[in-house]
Amino acid sequence: MTAFASAVSAIFRDPNISVAAIYKQGGAGEGISVRVIKRAPDAESQFNGGRFVSAAAYVDVRMSEVPALASGDTFTIGSEILEVLGEPRRDGERLVWMAEARYAV
Repeated sequence: MTAFASAVSAIFRDPNISVAAIYKQGGAGEGISVRVIKRAPDAESQFNGGRFVSAAAYVDVRMSEVPALASGDTFTIGSEILEVLGEPRRDGERLVWMAEARYAV
């Protein structure tokens, strides 16, 4: 294991940074328990010369826990369900999936 992989594992074990979640492929099935980092920054968009700020949601999860993340997969964090949008991206070391998400209803 590289030093970077050890650091990533430590970050995902830290309860101040990551949270427990249930991952479901395609949003269905029993699901598996994983640790995720949830981010919810404001997103800025531009349209016709105007700037708009809206809420955004992102989920980071280790590839060792979820080897194949795809659009439509869900993470349940407490009572919230986040659905992965679009194509998730991987970090440079191929250790972490980074995915944009939306709150499912």
